[in-house]
Amino acid sequence: MDYSRFLSVVSAARQPNILRYASNVIHRKPPVIVISGGIPDPSYFPFKTATFTTEDGTTIEIGEALMKRALQYSDTEGIPELLAWLKDLQMNLHNPPTAMYCPDQGQMAMCITTGSQDGLSKVFDMLVNHGDNVLLEDPSYPMAVLSLKALGSNIIKVPTDQHGVIPKALQEILSRWRPGDAKKLNNNLPKFLYVIPNGSNPSGSTMTTDRKKEIYQLARYYDFLIIEDDPYYFFQFEKPNAPTFLSMDVDGRVIRADSFSKILSPGLRLGFLTGPRPLIDRIILHSQCSTMNVCTLAQIATLELFHKWGQKGFLEHADRTMEFYRSRRDAMLAAADKWLKGLAEWYIPKAGIFLWIKIKGISDTHKMLMEDTLKKGVSLIPGRAFDVDSSAPSPWVRCSYSFASPNQMDKAFQILAELIKEIVEKDQGKLTL
Repeated sequence: MDYSRFLSVVSAARQPNILRYASNVIHRKPPVIVISGGIPDPSYFPFKTATFTTEDGTTIEIGEALMKRALQYSDTEGIPELLAWLKDLQMNLHNPPTAMYCPDQGQMAMCITTGSQDGLSKVFDMLVNHGDNVLLEDPSYPMAVLSLKALGSNIIKVPTDQHGVIPKALQEILSRWRPGDAKKLNNNLPKFLYVIPNGSNPSGSTMTTDRKKEIYQLARYYDFLIIEDDPYYFFQFEKPNAPTFLSMDVDGRVIRADSFSKILSPGLRLGFLTGPRPLIDRIILHSQCSTMNVCTLAQIATLELFHKWGQKGFLEHADRTMEFYRSRRDAMLAAADKWLKGLAEWYIPKAGIFLWIKIKGISDTHKMLMEDTLKKGVSLIPGRAFDVDSSAPSPWVRCSYSFASPNQMDKAFQILAELIKEIVEKDQGKLTL
């Protein structure tokens, strides 16, 4: 792969920050005398020890020596032990073909980010120049839309259904270019496709394996990258988990974003990127001049938890969490069947935490959800928030079953149903007049 055409002007201009390398040597074995970096003396850190208690009563101790490390600067790409643990996890879950290339150089690379949103923001910054074409599933994650708009990209919406991006529709969009166009200057061939393949936010759609294979072949044919944002990978309700784009990547054209926000805690602010080394290295250069390193204390605490659990224990925790959200999904579906049948339509999400509902008889849900339901104590997100054109009317509603109790879901849908009936009857009355 020649990645030069994908890099933005800003990313291509980034240079290593020598001060970051000075900070990275403090934990080197054998130790070196450090008089190079502006590193604070840990003797004066106010926190000396910490104890965490897990859900099963297990305690995790961070003693004084480890706490000194946890409160200090650390490697920009992440502390080595946590990175090694995560690489083993990725190999076991996805077995990326690129990990087999050039084992001495390690064609597959990883870095830890301050949540996956931080990683995605840096990926977009690395790839997008003003006016570049990019492909997004429609509807799409608002933070991705806002980030790409701010960078001046031209967002091309790709139609979806309950099984995610529709390959035939993507092929039709791409047919305006020829495969060889990637080698021409100013070709404006789309640089990447951004997707949330499992339990997509907002639609709850989950891509089938066959669709992923078709889309990956289109990526090879037209030479674009795939940004696989997969925070709900562990919340797939049908087993075994579907193969990922990363597991199909024979070229090194997939950048995968994972997150611990849903599976452990959003407050930890831990995510990680996996992808081709030349691109991950550009992300690390960006981080050297922005966040410098992800919170070391969060990394150390998570690593100690993983040491207690092992990979088997982590996956068992993921399965327990998935089962909880499946029960919450079922509770929301029961409430929808009870109150919204005939007033709306939806499909059953196979992953994630969202139910995407289309209201009948209402062309735009924005006012109803931002004013009327809120006044009655119910918070929902209108569909237009997930469109590239956020002012376009939308009959859709995004509901989440991750936080409210089953009784609260039932009450919320009762209120929503009453409002839908009121608005539809009022509109019909106006038409009669």
